[in-house]
Amino acid sequence: MERRTLLKLGLAGGLVLAAGAGLVALVKPGRQAGRLTAAGRAFYGAVARGVLGPLIPADPAAARPVLDAHLQRLEQAIAGMPPGVQAEIDELTTLACSAPGRLALLGLSVPWEDASPVQVEAALQALRHSSIALRQQVYQALRELTNAAFFADTGTWALMGYRGQRPVPNIPPA
Repeated sequence: MERRTLLKLGLAGGLVLAAGAGLVALVKPGRQAGRLTAAGRAFYGAVARGVLGPLIPADPAAARPVLDAHLQRLEQAIAGMPPGVQAEIDELTTLACSAPGRLALLGLSVPWEDASPVQVEAALQALRHSSIALRQQVYQALRELTNAAFFADTGTWALMGYRGQRPVPNIPPA
């Protein structure tokens, strides 16, 4: 390869990286000041539907309060994590909320608000069965965050057939 060709490729690569960094700077974050943004709420709401499936009511009017409560618990769960973990979750959320990130990472071409539960579930399963370890880790993180936040509410336990803690009998000391 000639020196001029190599310099041209280097210059073109630098311009592409600079343009990409500029685009990322324009992306709205998925979480600000410890709260999910509208984009973050759409993302995690869609993920909840994909992970939890029939546990979320199909009727949009019935699903709204369930998802709102879930997203509030999710915010609290993330807020209780160490700052480094919160930063990683913020990066993942911001990436997944951007159109290029959503397409590159999850293979989903439609916005989260417009994605059907079937499309979201297919994107999550593609992450789960990916040959790339990072994509598998993203799936596990999203699944664990979703399940932890959803089932942190004792009111959701019955949905999976768990009747709650059994009373401990009062056994007199021997």
